[in-house]
Amino acid sequence: MEIQAFGYLGVGSDKVEDWSAFAPAWLGMQEVDRGGGTRAFRMDDRKQRLFVDRAIASGTKVFGWEVADAAALDALAARLQNAGVAVKREPAMLADQRCVAGLISFTDPAGNRLEAFCGAMIADTPFKPARDIGGFRTGAQGMGHTLLGVQEIEAARAFYCDLLGFRVSDYMRAPIHAYFLHVNARHHSIAIAAAPVNVMHHLMVEFFSLDDVGQGYDMVRAEPERIAVKLGRHPNDLMLSYYLRTPGDILVECGWGGREVDDATWQPEEMTSVASMWGHQGLFEGLGNPEMPAQNHRHAPVQVIDGNYEKMTGVCPWWDGMRRS
Repeated sequence: MEIQAFGYLGVGSDKVEDWSAFAPAWLGMQEVDRGGGTRAFRMDDRKQRLFVDRAIASGTKVFGWEVADAAALDALAARLQNAGVAVKREPAMLADQRCVAGLISFTDPAGNRLEAFCGAMIADTPFKPARDIGGFRTGAQGMGHTLLGVQEIEAARAFYCDLLGFRVSDYMRAPIHAYFLHVNARHHSIAIAAAPVNVMHHLMVEFFSLDDVGQGYDMVRAEPERIAVKLGRHPNDLMLSYYLRTPGDILVECGWGGREVDDATWQPEEMTSVASMWGHQGLFEGLGNPEMPAQNHRHAPVQVIDGNYEKMTGVCPWWDGMRRS
């Protein structure tokens, strides 16, 4: 499969100055100078991960999907064309604006602009977050994930899975018809949910440190109108997160502790509830469920990576007994 990660997101907006104030202060992204009507933001060693462009029609989103190299990009373009999908090989000028070596564009069945690219450019200077955070979990897992509402969900599933090679992590038939799809170890790089209109719901960015999420939540509690969804933990990707309102029509999920998928052992499961393990008040109303569903009372281990935890010493006789039983 050619697609390896969700590489970047572009937002069409005439509120570029508002995004310049939002992304560094509330997310900790580093703004980089692009000039004119474009604002770009870094999350890691890449030259950009998020860009906001006044020249793109307001409300339009650009989803950048990364492939390994030029040969993989050509193979993807050929497969799309053979399936009857119109593919445009974008000029070097646009590739330079996206900070990549090679670029094609096409649309999904919902009309979303998708771009596939290779050769992401690395910045000459280290990433410097705009506020005191430990950084973002990106790398091979990409910039995060996105949730899209689509009118024709089975057409979207077939496009992403059968044509682009995404794999199903989890799915739901009711009360919401949805699929969570992955292309790497991140539990999902995109989720698609049946909706009355085609729309992007949110972008998720995952912080390296739990404290980054907690301190960010303290910040937004001082301006509660910015909180779209309260702190909570999802039952499928186990992400602990809250959701922020942005200057645009999308939300940003600020998360930590997402689980990984191993294709050698992972078995997709059907979810039967949209309820989080706890919290996330406000999310269900936004997804078309006006009443808060019953909480999904369960427990799951915290998902950690080397460098952001220390294993405690000592013995707990009760827990040792539970493990032996």
